[in-house]
Amino acid sequence: MSSKVKIASGRASKTIAEKIAKAYNQKLVDVEVLVFSDGEFQPSYCENLRGCDVFIIQSTFPPADNLLELLYMIDAAKRASAHRIIAVIPYFGIARQDRKDKPRVSIGAKLVANLLTVAGADRIITMDLHADQIQGFFDVPVDNVFASRLFLPYLKQRNFENLCLASPDTGGTRRAASYAKYLGADLAIGFKQRPQANVVGSLQIIGDVQNKNVVIVDDIIDTAGTICKAANTIKSLGAKSVRAMCVHPVLSGNAYENIEASALEELITTDSIPLKRTLNKITVLSIDKLFARVIDGVVTSSSISSLFDYDHFMDIDNIDFKNK
Repeated sequence: MSSKVKIASGRASKTIAEKIAKAYNQKLVDVEVLVFSDGEFQPSYCENLRGCDVFIIQSTFPPADNLLELLYMIDAAKRASAHRIIAVIPYFGIARQDRKDKPRVSIGAKLVANLLTVAGADRIITMDLHADQIQGFFDVPVDNVFASRLFLPYLKQRNFENLCLASPDTGGTRRAASYAKYLGADLAIGFKQRPQANVVGSLQIIGDVQNKNVVIVDDIIDTAGTICKAANTIKSLGAKSVRAMCVHPVLSGNAYENIEASALEELITTDSIPLKRTLNKITVLSIDKLFARVIDGVVTSSSISSLFDYDHFMDIDNIDFKNK
């Protein structure tokens, strides 16, 4: 175990951080959080960080305190003379605010990128950014890994007959098309109209889904309104079964109730965000070995390009970090 590598976690991502650290054969750095009576908090490290590469794991889903805690921990590591500070953000929240789509609004994703950099982050590791251009918001290196590294082997193992990959909207067409190409499956596309955020007006399916096992692919499921409406529509068009895959299970509002009542047989997701409750329909694939592999690449300055190559997937289940 290298004394030059330290892995720490914010409170919001403690469970997945412990799994990532274990996959890397490390223990999490002890962090104490002093909480004042008014809700103000102050994290502090209980170990020496001088000269170390410090990986701080925290997804930035609401409440905003999760982002603030990550910023505090980055600043604390910088003031403790860490050699490099790497923010590991499995779910980069506020990513849907990636452009000025109407007058007088903030580009929140750019603001958060600036905050992380100013706080002292030397590198960012994240997964499936909602918009690829967010990488350009940073003035430090960004490793944006893809959950397809987990999803595609899972689908191949299940070996569904008459498989059809579907996108719930036109924005996700490229992701669904790449999955379909790799698996040699058909493709369907949803066309939706939103009267307002988190509300789906109408939805039509482009493509033949009759008698097929359909898997709807998306990066984020929030209220599950779109995904459930797409599933119900696809099922009504004669699909044999309907499943969904999403990278980040935000699952707010009535999402769990919507999923339970929908035509979905299964929702396959990751543990980038901890689930608020369990559901028989939800299958969780862990990102622990994937992120341990990326951390190893940063520490050893080795390539992680195999994680992006669909045709030459590295077997991350058999990577040994015992000498780290």
